[in-house]
Formats: sequence, structure tokens, C-alpha cells
Amino acid sequence: MITVIRDVRRAKGMTLQDVADACTPPTTAQTIGRLETGMRTVSVGWLNRIAAALGVPAADLVRLPDQADLAVAAILGGTGAHAPRQSDAVLPPRPAPDHVAVIVDAGVGDYRAGDVLWCRRVGPDGFPSALNRDILVPRPAGRFLFGRLIGREAGKLQMLPLGAGMRQQVLADPPWAAIANLLVRTL
Repeated sequence: MITVIRDVRRAKGMTLQDVADACTPPTTAQTIGRLETGMRTVSVGWLNRIAAALGVPAADLVRLPDQADLAVAAILGGTGAHAPRQSDAVLPPRPAPDHVAVIVDAGVGDYRAGDVLWCRRVGPDGFPSALNRDILVPRPAGRFLFGRLIGREAGKLQMLPLGAGMRQQVLADPPWAAIANLLVRTL
């Protein structure tokens, strides 16, 4: 079995020790290193433990034979583009069960026609994490409101629609909101 444990660990910005400590029960960095390099066989049990420590589904740690990698050719920074120090690949986005999508039909705010927003659904207990973020909120009769959450008090959400000249909307706490967390834009 070919795994991409190292790629996922690096993409998450975690060290071998971070992953070892996050495993349940904790293990050693040396063991994680051996598992990710193939010096030790990765069992399903280890795959599940490491996936939980990295916060990803176990399937994301296995490379399928027909799955193509997207190699990193350059890193763009303030001084321009430069080659990566070591070969690297990016992980393709994968929707989670709590994700919904918003398709932008006409440009509004920072969004252009053709953009696709991936949004993570949260319940009322997750609303504080949405403050000053763009969110999608269900309204009665199958309608929605999309805008920036600018405040929450006394059981009401205060939202600023993204269109120019539009007024603040105040609505009672909805059953859920979806926080925009990934923009897919074709150039």
C-alpha cells in the first residue's frame, strides 16, 4: 500500500513528533517516520490512528494507482517565484459531509461570475467562529441570505450583504450557517 502520510503531515504543518503526540494512544516520532517512509508496514489500525491524529479521513492517506498528483513547480512570495527546496505535491480539495457549495452567477463583492465557494455548515454553537466571515444562511420558503456576519447579540445575527448600497440585515438565529472557506476560481 502506498501512503501519502508525509505529504498530508507536511501540508498540515505538523512534525513527526506532533503526529506521534496526537495519536491515541501516543507513539514515537520514530514510529511515525518509519510508517510514512514504508520502512514499517502500515496496517489499517495504524492508518486510522494517524488519520485521526492528522484530522483527515483514512482514505486521504492512501495513494491510488490511477490518482494523479499535482506537483508544486514554484513557490510565489514577496520576492517573486522560486523553486521548492524539495519535491512536493498539493492535496486536492475534498468535500466533507458538512460542506455545501455556492455558485456565483453574477459578480458581487469580492466574488466573480463563475466562482464556486465551498462552505462548511455549522450549528448555532459555531456562529462565533463565523464572525467577520462570509456566510450562507437559510431563510423561510427556501430562500437564503449570503453576506458578512458582523455581529450576534440577543439571539439575532447581524449581516451585511455584499452588494453595493445594500443595508444591514438582522435575522433570528437560523438553525445553521455555512461559512465560506474555499474559493475555486478559474483564471
